[in-house]
Amino acid sequence: QVWLVESGGGLVQAGGSLRLSCAASGDTVCISDMGWYRQPPGKEREFVAAIKWSGGNTYYRDSVKGRFTISRDNANNTVYLQMNSLKPEDMAVYYCGVSNSDAVADFGSWGQGTQVTVSS
Repeated sequence: QVWLVESGGGLVQAGGSLRLSCAASGDTVCISDMGWYRQPPGKEREFVAAIKWSGGNTYYRDSVKGRFTISRDNANNTVYLQMNSLKPEDMAVYYCGVSNSDAVADFGSWGQGTQVTVSS
């Protein structure tokens, strides 16, 4: 089992930046990829970004490409999401996830979520 602890959410004005972190502990040797989903108010949870633990391939939803960057620190089992040029539509609860399967972003374990609020 893998446990995830997220940090870095908060309130930011439109156009600003935030950096989310997610640290994994437990059975981390099985990690295949980690990443982020988000759930905007009143909407379904949606994929944001993922990174493969081996090789570092990255994947993004179209609306965040060029603004968000996902990265990883394998030694510390931590994944980061640098969010720049934030828009009001980016406001959501962001959830970190981890997968041990070959499929991208097929997360089986989740963090508690961190709120990102973007004011216009």
